[in-house]
Amino acid sequence: MSEPQRLFFAIDLPAEIREQIIHWRAAQFPPDAGRPVAADNLHLTLAFLGEVSAEKEKALSLLAGRIRQPGFTLTLDDAGQWLRSRVVWLGMRQPPRGLIQLANMLRSQAARSGCFQSNRPFHPHITLLRDASEAVTIPPPGFNWSYTVTEFTLYASSFARGRTRYTPLKRWALTQ
Repeated sequence: MSEPQRLFFAIDLPAEIREQIIHWRAAQFPPDAGRPVAADNLHLTLAFLGEVSAEKEKALSLLAGRIRQPGFTLTLDDAGQWLRSRVVWLGMRQPPRGLIQLANMLRSQAARSGCFQSNRPFHPHITLLRDASEAVTIPPPGFNWSYTVTEFTLYASSFARGRTRYTPLKRWALTQ
């Protein structure tokens, strides 16, 4: 029997936007502001599932495959810091309804399948820096990246040789 995996559903960023964000982050935050998240690990988490058995992964994948929802446009135009979590994030002032609906569907399916879901409200964001224990200056408004979301992904998270790696396991298309 295979070992449980640490899983989550997420939305990817297009490569060109990911690169622009990496350059913007380097220009906006000093090196000691926190530990930068690797470019390949930038994503927007929809639902964290925790340690999941192969059997539960299969069931969650079947449920995810039943979701019928149109794509939507994400506009990344907000940033902030959560000092308790020691995270600097990039997000959106007005999350699209489609994003909230998708996250809510995945989270409720996960909860019904026995995956703990936080009772905190969903705050869609992309983690830019971790271990940001001191307050940082958040860049003023003016940055803006938009893209159309056409799919969501199930990822496995692993930690080896001092690095966290997110491996895509399966993708589902949103309807057009």
